[in-house]
Amino acid sequence: MKVDKGIEMLEISANVMGKPGIIYPTLIWSNDEVVLIDAGFPDQIALFRDAFKKAGVPFNKLKIIILTHQDIDHIGSLLSIQTELPNVKVLAHEEEKAYIQGDKSPIKVAQLEARLNSLSPEGKAIYEKLKAGFQNCKAKIDKTLMGQEELPYCGGITVIYTPGHTPGHICLYHKQSKTLISGDLLSIEEGRLIKTPSFVDFDNDLAKNSLKKLIQYDIEKVICYHGGLFKDKTNTRIAELTGNK
Repeated sequence: MKVDKGIEMLEISANVMGKPGIIYPTLIWSNDEVVLIDAGFPDQIALFRDAFKKAGVPFNKLKIIILTHQDIDHIGSLLSIQTELPNVKVLAHEEEKAYIQGDKSPIKVAQLEARLNSLSPEGKAIYEKLKAGFQNCKAKIDKTLMGQEELPYCGGITVIYTPGHTPGHICLYHKQSKTLISGDLLSIEEGRLIKTPSFVDFDNDLAKNSLKKLIQYDIEKVICYHGGLFKDKTNTRIAELTGNK
């Protein structure tokens, strides 16, 4: 779905929390650069190729992948893309690098592992599947990012450090189009923009504080990885979510 000139919200079919659903990675491009934000679940590279084609962008022109955080539905096809396009550079916040590269156990795996003895058989099966999934998709990060960093791609992209969902979660703000790519800080439920539920956060208090950082930006549109596009009085809605309105 076209969001603005040079911005496409990709629609990738996926099994989300055991149900058929859609995830929404973001594609941003200019004459010289093609940037993908987040890389889906494992084994979705063919779906990404199709989504690029639908957007009118050659898949082999991809130059940069920016990861909002470490979760498997955001990094799952990264290694496959790197294998097919070895010149692609991958960027993520410095706090996420060790998890994505496999030097640290991913947060979701570690949380389940800490409760392993009390998990139901179904919970233990989820743990084993998740652990194997991460093991098979760990991948190299080429450059680490910091909050407030200004990336020069496609007219300028600002890195907003928004920890809480994970320790190094980031949102990205595309200045020219006033578009926020929210990762998993925000989502859409029944057409309303909401803060992602606290039960999926690493630190809910941190996530609430991170939300307040968005107030300083003039945001017209939000692309939520889970939920899609929101553009109804966006600044006002974000202020409401922070308790400032």
